[in-house]
Amino acid sequence: VDVDFVSVEGGEPPSEGFDEDDPVEREFLDRERERLRSTPSASEIDPSRYDAIFFVGGHGTMWDFPDSKALTDAAVDIYERGGVVSSVCHGPAALVNAKLSDGSYLVAGKRLNSFTNAEEAAVQRDDVVPFLLQSRLEERGARWEGGKEFGEYAVADDRLVTGQNPASAAKTARLVVEAIS
Repeated sequence: VDVDFVSVEGGEPPSEGFDEDDPVEREFLDRERERLRSTPSASEIDPSRYDAIFFVGGHGTMWDFPDSKALTDAAVDIYERGGVVSSVCHGPAALVNAKLSDGSYLVAGKRLNSFTNAEEAAVQRDDVVPFLLQSRLEERGARWEGGKEFGEYAVADDRLVTGQNPASAAKTARLVVEAIS
């Protein structure tokens, strides 16, 4: 699978939660550091070149993703062309305002998950984030489901693939590969 890194504004995207003791994370950053320092902005990409889009999480996405028209337009374009839309943790914040060409929310009626309201409270950010992601997705008609707090949980509903939290990233990625295969 060929992967391009894109960020809302381009350049080096902010990051959080890097575990220097994790050999997988270290190897990834050592290999991809240069590409991550100079990402194109979401408005610079051509969504028609992609079979899938994967929105990663982090609390910052709660402010950056929902109102990024370039990101929501890319997700809708990819989905409506038969591609896969996927996300993990707070990444589904990119989907809360994504509407299909018929005016319905992309998440409406679909099984999915995200960082949970309970997990947000457990990390004491429920009064910091601009909205509770689980609740907003449910308001948009998603059939939200979740697993054990901070445990691995991912779900695929046709071409929408979501993972609950960082522990779910690998399983979410596997489901994306299956979906595009």
